[in-house]
Amino acid sequence: MKALILAAGYATRLYPLTKDRPKPLLEIGGKAVLEHILDHLSAVDGLSQVLIVVNQKFYSQFEKWRAGTRSVQEILLVNDGSTHEENRLGAVGDIAFCLKTEKITDDLLVIAGDNLFDCDLRSFVVSAQKKSPFCSMMVYDIKDFSLASHYGIVGLGRENRLISFEEKPKKPSSTLAAMGVYYFPKQVLAYFDRYLKGGSPLDAPGFFIRWLQQKETIYGYPCEGVWYDIGDSVSYRRAAEKFELKKEKR
Repeated sequence: MKALILAAGYATRLYPLTKDRPKPLLEIGGKAVLEHILDHLSAVDGLSQVLIVVNQKFYSQFEKWRAGTRSVQEILLVNDGSTHEENRLGAVGDIAFCLKTEKITDDLLVIAGDNLFDCDLRSFVVSAQKKSPFCSMMVYDIKDFSLASHYGIVGLGRENRLISFEEKPKKPSSTLAAMGVYYFPKQVLAYFDRYLKGGSPLDAPGFFIRWLQQKETIYGYPCEGVWYDIGDSVSYRRAAEKFELKKEKR
């Protein structure tokens, strides 16, 4: 099994914080968001390699960060070649790019590089492996319909099977948000090439999930911990404050 962290975005909604610095390298609790993700990955059994897909604009910053970071897994930076918001590949495009260039044929754990959570990632992977060859995704109940229109919203049926997915719906049918954590068994990886050939949107992974749902069973895994949204500068500062407060209470 390999892990792929999506870190090639430009986070324009976080400007000026991310104008000259990638969002995954912003610090919360004294370390980069990426390092929090690596901490979770260190508890996952059977993980052979961590790939981090980045863009050309911030590649040197990620190289410098990697040089000073210790990890129990091998870390490989993959440069997608994009230089600005207009020529970015998009999240789905970056997954497909890595599958092709790195010749990935293992089960793949995909995590958005701005994900800050304290859910048990190891338990998610164990659950997802039991449901293989079908893919699984982590979801979080934000418990607020007014906020749900800002997220990819899912509906779950029996045994937590995915029955609907809406990308930033105007009228959400639930408050279960896709967290940007996906487990794709190797049998599913071929679907990415088929999806790309169909000319479908390459930005949010949710578009691929909605497309895949028409062809395969997908399972949701409710996160029992806390998920912090860092979509813009205000939410980033709030997340940082909440994270510090949570640390102090421990």
